[in-house]
Amino acid sequence: MTTDSLSDLFVSLRNAIVVGHGTLVVPHSTLKEKILHIFRKNKYIVDFKIEGDIKKTIVITLDNSKNRKLPTFRRISTPGHRVYVASSTIKKSRNGVGIYILSTPKGVITGYEARALNVGGEIIGEVY
Repeated sequence: MTTDSLSDLFVSLRNAIVVGHGTLVVPHSTLKEKILHIFRKNKYIVDFKIEGDIKKTIVITLDNSKNRKLPTFRRISTPGHRVYVASSTIKKSRNGVGIYILSTPKGVITGYEARALNVGGEIIGEVY
């Protein structure tokens, strides 16, 4: 059993991309599903689908092309150290190259969307 399932998701994604796997299977959670929607929208993954009825899993389809830049997934707010930001203090990730993922009252959104909606929240992680 993992204590931080989001860190496990980030590490599993990074390792599967480095090795060149086409798919990755991870346990399901609603937060992971919302984060994967953001990854799909920003083209860090190709697609994902949820399988199973009682014990659900998420099957993630990855991009195997050789000319693709290798993304870095970084967990910022951990279970032992939560990091919160106000809407006015949300910066661009790596000068606009990456994205921050935030958990806000408006849902799980990117840093750009949080600035546009003028909401703050917990910084879950960064992808660049």
